[in-house]
Amino acid sequence: MIGTLLRIGWINLKRDRVVQALTFVLPVMFFSIFAAVFGNQRSPTRKVHVAVVDEDRSEYSMKLVSALQAEGALAVQTAKEADGAGGTLDRAAAEALVKGGTTPVAIVLPAGLGERQREWQATDGSMPRVQLLADVSDPVAPMLVQGLLQKVSFTAAPEMLARRGIQTFERYGGPLTAEQQRSIDEWTKSLASGASSPATSMAASPFAGLPVDIVNVMQPGKGDSATISFYAAGVGVMFLLFSCAGAGGALLEEEEAGTLDRLISSRLGMGGVLVGKWLFLMLVGVAQMCVMFVWGALVFHLPLLGHLSGFFVMTIVTAAAAASFGLLLATLSRSRQQLSGISTIVILAMSAVGGSMFPRFLMSETMQKVGLVTFNAWALDGYLKVFWREAPIVALWPQVLVLVGLTAVFLATARLLARRWETA
Repeated sequence: MIGTLLRIGWINLKRDRVVQALTFVLPVMFFSIFAAVFGNQRSPTRKVHVAVVDEDRSEYSMKLVSALQAEGALAVQTAKEADGAGGTLDRAAAEALVKGGTTPVAIVLPAGLGERQREWQATDGSMPRVQLLADVSDPVAPMLVQGLLQKVSFTAAPEMLARRGIQTFERYGGPLTAEQQRSIDEWTKSLASGASSPATSMAASPFAGLPVDIVNVMQPGKGDSATISFYAAGVGVMFLLFSCAGAGGALLEEEEAGTLDRLISSRLGMGGVLVGKWLFLMLVGVAQMCVMFVWGALVFHLPLLGHLSGFFVMTIVTAAAAASFGLLLATLSRSRQQLSGISTIVILAMSAVGGSMFPRFLMSETMQKVGLVTFNAWALDGYLKVFWREAPIVALWPQVLVLVGLTAVFLATARLLARRWETA
């Protein structure tokens, strides 16, 4: 008897390809995506784009720029345009690149940096401080760039490092004064504790790196709005797709009940039925996203009121595309069970690659480009433009254009697939 049950179960599994995909394909797919994202974090294939502003224009600063350009993990831009046109970058232009999302970090080498490096003195603490203008929504890039900057500060000008050692030997070669001993003790304590202060670890050590300040140029003082807006958009878009796919299954239920045939034979026709379903799903989707972001504003202080116009533009086009995608999945499926399986596989895969589950900036450049094939990536980019970059509505045109185009393609494809009900 048990053998018979096993045989029946095997036959059912063999016939149901959706269950086979959920059982064997989906886990492997997710493993591959997560392994590709997080398994190659030390790989040099993911380059961080960084803008460099050389306000010093000294021999030392130019050596630093050349050393940064030679780093395999960095893609360095020193001109206003990525192709080298537009003239040399200044601070304002570099800050605009960071705010616009073109690059996550800009390095500003201040005037007087090379002179103070040559005239280094152990205790005066007057070294000009390098600034990293950062988009802190990407916490990885500023830390990586800071580490590489410290690295090249040692390797770019070895003769200057040697001069520092000679100066230190000459300074401390004789009996130490109380002030000199205090300076060395403070520096040693700071290294032991892991602390970093301009007066000790950066200035007192002849072999310390450059003094660096990380400057958040994105909405300073607004706390974690970037993280909150990302998760509100990411989770909202993913569950919007699930709800639209589930609601689109009403077509399959109406087919089984015989209601769909009567609707098709009415004045509406199949096209009218799909449009009516699409409008209803879109309105429900708009309400769903509104609830998500209002909750974020009330509980997590998401700045919704200051971005209402951009929010409604992105929400309308996002809900429209999600509704048409739900109808596409419904017309593609033969039963409610099949729709559930297909939608689970497709939506989870799209959400993982498109950035709903974790930020796309953690991915390699290749995977980031692959993510643009998905619906999620364009919707998330639009919401982040609104809430984090505070972009004007006109700057949303690429995302709006793509989502409107996807809406048209999904609806047209659903209409073609729905012809099977008209000919049945």
